[in-house]
Amino acid sequence: MKQLMLVAILVATAYLAVWAQPAFEGNVPASEPLEEYFAEQDGNENKSIIYIFYNGDACYQCPETIALTEQIYNRYYNGKYSLFVIDYEDDEEYDFISAYNLNAPLSIVLVKIEQGQTLGYQKIANPQYLIESPEDYTQYLTERINDYLGS
Repeated sequence: MKQLMLVAILVATAYLAVWAQPAFEGNVPASEPLEEYFAEQDGNENKSIIYIFYNGDACYQCPETIALTEQIYNRYYNGKYSLFVIDYEDDEEYDFISAYNLNAPLSIVLVKIEQGQTLGYQKIANPQYLIESPEDYTQYLTERINDYLGS
C-alpha cells in the first residue's frame, strides 16, 4: 500500500512539474540577440521583449497596425518592456524566421524574460486583421501582453 501511494505521489509530482513549465509556441528563440540585449543595458536581464516583425510585402493595414501597436506600447509599457520593430526578411544576422516561425506579413512576438533567461514566447500572427476597431485592438493586445508578460 505504501509503495502504491509513493508511486502515485511521484507520478502526480512529475505531472505537475511538466504542466507548470512555460510553453514555447515554437523553437527556442535565438540566444545571440538576447545576449547582446542583456549586455546593452543594466536591467535587461529582467525586461521582457515585444517584437513587431514585418516583411517586405507589407499589407494594406500593416503600417496602421504597427503605428497603433507602437502607440499602445508607448502609453502602457514604455520602460517596462523593450520594443523592437524588425523587417524579418532583411535579417541576415539572426534567424528570427525559424526561431519564431515567421511567415505572415506581420506578427507580434512577446518574449518573456526573467533573470536573464527566456521563459517562453507567444506569437500573435496577422494582427492587422484585428485593426478594424482601434479600441478593440487596444483591449485585445493589452490583455494578451498583460496575461503573458504581466501587467
